[in-house]
Amino acid sequence: MAKQINGEIKSQVIKRIRDDGADVSSVAVEYGLNPRTVYGWLSKTVTEGSGLILEVGRLKKENRLLFELVGKLMLEKEKRPFKKN
Repeated sequence: MAKQINGEIKSQVIKRIRDDGADVSSVAVEYGLNPRTVYGWLSKTVTEGSGLILEVGRLKKENRLLFELVGKLMLEKEKRPFKKN
């Protein structure tokens, strides 16, 4: 028998994936859920013309990682002494 999941939990899980770009599998493990269950919830929230939630989440996560990388590179560049030619 499947366990009942609180509607608030569903909302939190979907928000973390859609808005924060969290990975479906890691969020499912964190909440003690089967990833297939979470994918099912996501497919029900997608309406025509709204785009792909997973793709948007993935892109947000990738964007955040790129900003972190650029920040690290800029810090490294500032630490290097200026060389005159």
